Amino acid sequence: MSDKWNKLAQYEKAISQKYGEEAIQNPQKDWSEDKEADYQKQLQELYHKEGAQDETLDKVEVDGFLVSKKLLNRDNNRNCPICNIYSFEIRDNIYMNKFDCCFKCYIQWVENREDRWKTGWRPQKEK
Repeated sequence: MSDKWNKLAQYEKAISQKYGEEAIQNPQKDWSEDKEADYQKQLQELYHKEGAQDETLDKVEVDGFLVSKKLLNRDNNRNCPICNIYSFEIRDNIYMNKFDCCFKCYIQWVENREDRWKTGWRPQKEK
């Protein structure tokens, strides 16, 4: 049995020489009640966030199909208010968010006139 303890002592000594004294210390040495309370608080926050994510992944039946709740909450207005064309392009999302128009209308009406556009000017609707 003493041979086993001698080997263990040799390993511990080698580890402390290579990695320092902190490598062989008991992890509970620096643990305190404050650290435990902080750790428990962090765990509760983590579980709360995971629970909120699970709620968004829940499926709801809509017209006979299962659809994620996350998809139902999206405001997906893809009609350009200037030309009234429905857009399938991803790049139009950027211009819809920033200038409230599609890419085509941005090129035609907004480009190099951003200040005037931001003050509220819009092209007249054609009859």
